[in-house]
Amino acid sequence: QVQLVESGGRLVQAGASLRLSCVAYGLPFGSRAMGWFRQAPGKERDVVARISWSGASTWYPDSVKGRFTISRDNAKNTVYLQMDSLKPDDAAIYYCAADRETYGAASSISSFGYWGQGTQVTVSS
Repeated sequence: QVQLVESGGRLVQAGASLRLSCVAYGLPFGSRAMGWFRQAPGKERDVVARISWSGASTWYPDSVKGRFTISRDNAKNTVYLQMDSLKPDDAAIYYCAADRETYGAASSISSFGYWGQGTQVTVSS
């Protein structure tokens, strides 16, 4: 049974940094692309970072580029999201997700078949 467990979300002030972690159980982590997504109330779930199965390739939308960094430790089955210079607009539930396919490109949200329960990030102005 696949399980993704996020942690690290909390209330912070604007400008602060926060690191989220996601531990994966029950899947071949080292062969799966991973992603971080967020969903604010009344909005769609959007990707904020993707990382290839090897960790060699990452992708960010313009909204977080230069502020967020995704990384992974395949030995620990863990993917991280370092978030710097947080803004009130970054407040959301953050989810990690794993690619459905082994050694896949995970090029769209539909590529991700395994999801965590989410961790709440709140940013006060």
